[in-house]
Amino acid sequence: MKKITTLLSILITTYSFAQDCSQGRYKDEIFSSVSTDSNIQYGANTDKNGSNVNLTLDVYTPVGDISISRALIIMAHGGSFIGGDKAGADVLSLCQDLAKKGYVVGSINYRVGMNGIPFPGPDSADATESVFRAVQDGRAAVRYFRKDFTENGNVHGIDTSQIYFAGVSAGGFIALHLAYLDDMAEFPSYVDTINEPGLTGGLEGNSGNPGYSSKVKAIVNICGALGNKSWLTAGGIPVLSVHGDQDETVPYNTDILYMSGIFEIMEVDGSAAVAAQADAVGVDNCYKQFNGADHIPHISSSAYYDTTLTYMTAFLAQFTCGDAFTCSDAALFVSVSELNKRNASFEVYPNPAVNFITINSNLENEYTVEIFDLLGKKVYNHKFSSDNKTIDVNAFKSGQYLINLSDKTGTVSRKIVIE
Repeated sequence: MKKITTLLSILITTYSFAQDCSQGRYKDEIFSSVSTDSNIQYGANTDKNGSNVNLTLDVYTPVGDISISRALIIMAHGGSFIGGDKAGADVLSLCQDLAKKGYVVGSINYRVGMNGIPFPGPDSADATESVFRAVQDGRAAVRYFRKDFTENGNVHGIDTSQIYFAGVSAGGFIALHLAYLDDMAEFPSYVDTINEPGLTGGLEGNSGNPGYSSKVKAIVNICGALGNKSWLTAGGIPVLSVHGDQDETVPYNTDILYMSGIFEIMEVDGSAAVAAQADAVGVDNCYKQFNGADHIPHISSSAYYDTTLTYMTAFLAQFTCGDAFTCSDAALFVSVSELNKRNASFEVYPNPAVNFITINSNLENEYTVEIFDLLGKKVYNHKFSSDNKTIDVNAFKSGQYLINLSDKTGTVSRKIVIE
């Protein structure tokens, strides 16, 4: 029986099919709450000091979901490879909101720590070693879920053909290197992967679950960078990158990376450079640049958070649901039918909302805002003349709503969730 199951796992991993998204799965928050299974061990390895480290993850799943074949996103937190946590503010809300859309999300802890800190300061070898350990752990996490599918009866209820990897800051580095560092000949020769603790095992590493594939279908990089953009070649894994062009922690383009803003590490290729390389070699990609924003702006800004989540949702839906995708604000925030009629767009944030929503629109004329519940009942109607308005939604019941903005030239729409 195990051989049959293993063969089935290989077939499912090899042949990918779009899932049934007709009820809004992966695109809308169709579930209201999420359950969390915490501190599941997915592997183990030695850290930079040679001490054993148990590697754990938290799994987020939608409460009330009856599907046992769901897309999986593995999430890696930030922390400059010296700190951070799988339940940190940079990843927690993303994990919960993506699970409400129907994903299974596994947020991982990985080995952290870097030689040279605090004195005399890390160099390029120290930093590269830390990245490599973390990437090995990321691969082990992917393998863990495939092993669980094959040997443990698919406890987490995933579809092994629908595995994605996302990361924030240092986690973005992990996602990019997991996808594009695929040949040890590319790895810097000044790093000793034989004698330095926790670096053995080549690209796959020795962090656990050997014998299973660590390939993913697409990646999401939020404010990370790649050691060398030339590693991204034709046929590479699709990538979404989100980055602020005033990032003083991780360069958004090709530039020198500094640790703690002090220690010069090495030149890296940030999200803009990765996107340009992907375009050059024909790899499916999208790059959203936040002009004027510093490092991981979605932590402190509901507008940036909402846009980040919207881009992730739309980008991944082309793989999970087979949706068409266009990497532009207009295509994301405006329905396709209305976009064909006129060049208008608007943003609503925060989304989901609790007390208030803010509408930011490019409509130049006086416009009307109408809000409808899922039964089509109009619950709000008001005219505005400025481009930025706040609406009190305290009295609204929890659920999904449709917002229409109309002026004399036409109408544009967007869905929101009120909690």
